[in-house]
Amino acid sequence: MKKWIALILALVLAAGITACAAAETNLMGGWNVAEDTAITEENKAIFAKGMEKLVGVHYEPVAYLGSQLVAGTNHCFLCKATVIYPNAVPTWKLVYLYEDLKGEVSVLNIADLDIAALSAPALPEE
Repeated sequence: MKKWIALILALVLAAGITACAAAETNLMGGWNVAEDTAITEENKAIFAKGMEKLVGVHYEPVAYLGSQLVAGTNHCFLCKATVIYPNAVPTWKLVYLYEDLKGEVSVLNIADLDIAALSAPALPEE
């Protein structure tokens, strides 16, 4: 399981955040890639606050990918998402949350992470 998470995290970082990380860190509007992807207590609190009104799908944050300083802070989490019904197959999502200057948290976007779409094209057979 840890190998899959590491692979997915590597794909996400390579495909999505790398372009944003090209900008200098800590600049307004630029994404800062997390040096440590572990979910901290602070991350858990932000995530729980932002997701408390969503129903029907259980989102489990497995990695904190980074933040973006705006008029507040945007946060990006890699999540395992499972629709709440028997035998549901989990999928991977990127969950973007916005934390305003007053500490209120809301969902900006929940994006599918299509591993197949991010993989390299197959080599032609000889």
